[in-house]
Amino acid sequence: MNFYSRNDEEDVNINLTPLIDVVFLLLIFFMVSTTFDTTSQLKINLPEASQDQAVVPPQKLNLMIDAKGNFFLNSRELTNNKSATLKAALERTMDGNRLPIVIQSDADSPVQSLVTAMDVVGQLGLSQVSIATTRPLE
Repeated sequence: MNFYSRNDEEDVNINLTPLIDVVFLLLIFFMVSTTFDTTSQLKINLPEASQDQAVVPPQKLNLMIDAKGNFFLNSRELTNNKSATLKAALERTMDGNRLPIVIQSDADSPVQSLVTAMDVVGQLGLSQVSIATTRPLE
C-alpha cells in the first residue's frame, strides 16, 4: 500500500505571464501594421476655392505698459499716455468687435498707467480682461 502525503505531490501550475506578454505583443504588432482604407464609395468632385487667405482680425488685444508708463497696443507704441489716446486706439483696433484684452504691465511702471488702462477698458465695456504676471524665481 502506497500512501502519499500531500507534501510529496507537486502542484501543477500554468504560468500565464509569458502567454499574456505574447498576446500583448501580437496585439501591438497588428495595431501598428494595420492600414486603414479611407477611400469612399462615392466619387464626387469637390468645388475649388481660391488660395488667397482672408484677412483674419487679431484674436486678442495686447496692451503693454513699459516702466515709464508708455502704452503699446499690439506692439505699436501710442503717441502719448493719455486716456483719450488709448481709448481711440482701442476703438480703432477693435473695429466694433468685443475682443479679449491682455494687459502686460512692467513691475516698475507707475500704478496710474495701469489704472488708466483699466479705466479705459471698463469704459469700452470689455469684460474679458486678463492681467499677465510671471512667477517669482525661487
